[in-house]
Amino acid sequence: MDWNRLGITYTGGPTVLLEFGGIRLLTDPTFDPAGSEYPSGPATLRKLAGPALAPNALGAFDYVLLSHDHHFDNLDRCGRALLPKAKEVLTTEEGAGRLGGNSRGLEPWIAVDLESAAGERLRVMATPARHGPAGLERGAVTGFVLSPVKSPELAVYISGDTVWYDGVAEVARRFPVRTAILHLGAARVPEVGDFHLTMTAAEGVQAARAFVGADVVPVHFEGWAHFSEGRVDIAQAFAAAGMGDRLHWAAPGRKVWIEL
Repeated sequence: MDWNRLGITYTGGPTVLLEFGGIRLLTDPTFDPAGSEYPSGPATLRKLAGPALAPNALGAFDYVLLSHDHHFDNLDRCGRALLPKAKEVLTTEEGAGRLGGNSRGLEPWIAVDLESAAGERLRVMATPARHGPAGLERGAVTGFVLSPVKSPELAVYISGDTVWYDGVAEVARRFPVRTAILHLGAARVPEVGDFHLTMTAAEGVQAARAFVGADVVPVHFEGWAHFSEGRVDIAQAFAAAGMGDRLHWAAPGRKVWIEL
């Protein structure tokens, strides 16, 4: 069983198919077409780009890692229809209560072990996330750390929709993360306030400093109207910090492998 590399197939937004030790995990499924709109209270989210791959082009997957269920840019209509195909959907306690079915809610620092076809185990731990400024966050969100039970030093972090704060710093202190998949883009929804709901490029740099030496894979910074920063902003911030070589851009629709 090869735990020393991570397969990443990025389809756009927050959606990535991860292949790790023979286990296939789909993050925050979003597969609706470009032009879709999602009214939610005073705001309407607008999707600007469709997925690079349709779900059937990805093939079967074993589990879904869902940072939260209550925002359409993390779980859209087509994505929701895919959830029953997973053995289990790992998400927040609140989200599991709403979704029911095959979903399992995890509080921060709670882990479950997933078994591969070869009998090897991958530990998935829920990690803290905060979807906006303290006191103004937009509902419960979770991140995840994935690590082989027999090789815990080969850890992969998925931030979910979060800003940089002490909870994310604590993940860096607890785990020897080799690859950090960060939701960036500095999402802003003026109808709810003039503040960012996901990491800015500068906060991505802070995260990279904390996750010493880890490869950084930016996701969820494009394809939706509410992102206030894009690829250029991220690349410039990392270059200015002398960490441009730490960035690994996942080409939409094409599998890449990262050595851990």
